[in-house]
Amino acid sequence: MTDKIEGITLTQQCALLSISRGSIYYQPEISDHNLELMHAIDEVYTKNPTYGTRRISAALKKRFKLHAGRGKIRSLMRRMGISAIYPKRNLSFSDKQHKKYPYLLRGVPITRVNQVWSTDVTYVRLDGGFIYLTAVIDWYSRYVLAWRVSTTLSGRFCREVLREALERYGKPEIFNTDQGTQYTDKKFIQILKDHDIKISMDGKGRALDNVFVERLWRTVKYEDIYLKGYKSVKECKKGLKDYFEQYNFSREHQSLDYNYPADIYLGYTTLEKAA
Repeated sequence: MTDKIEGITLTQQCALLSISRGSIYYQPEISDHNLELMHAIDEVYTKNPTYGTRRISAALKKRFKLHAGRGKIRSLMRRMGISAIYPKRNLSFSDKQHKKYPYLLRGVPITRVNQVWSTDVTYVRLDGGFIYLTAVIDWYSRYVLAWRVSTTLSGRFCREVLREALERYGKPEIFNTDQGTQYTDKKFIQILKDHDIKISMDGKGRALDNVFVERLWRTVKYEDIYLKGYKSVKECKKGLKDYFEQYNFSREHQSLDYNYPADIYLGYTTLEKAA
């Protein structure tokens, strides 16, 4: 990205791409060795989300020939936002002062679009750095309603992706998140309340409460991020834009009777008719 293209300033270019100006100059304050460890941890944990530090340490040694003690791994996982305590990736840590809401979806059949939306954040490796990715997904259709990337785990970009989904597609009956600070923050909660949306939060330590987003992260990493090896925030954003377009409109989903998420969400077909 240049300082000026056809009269468009760098600030305006960043606004058009929905990324912060700081991300253009992003340089991770982390050693090459630690970055290599973090990328390997991400790959191990994405495939085996129940692994803690002991098993990750063994996997790094066996699969990648990387040696790191459990304390080192625990420190890096904390930086990545991965919890070694709970049986799931947890990129948003709880704040005891924030109100938690009960999980509303246990045993509830998901039978229609816009019944339940959910969101989460995941670590995305770059060549020489890393960023974070968030998305909002419709549970019934698996349709990715909105997504964004950020160089920091800020609440702002989580609120921005929520607002974008609401502006483009209306609202769900229930919105589900984990109990992380991005989602228990008053500003995030107020957006949901302003739209009269029921708030649901994962039970602490339950790996499957937000399973549809967890599956999305695994899919996008193995089908795109790990294969492409993105070198910059700009390149990653462009690649993810192409991937999510394919994911929604031209990737057959076994769980949808090999229909596309867009077919289901936009009403071109239904799961009942496809069955």
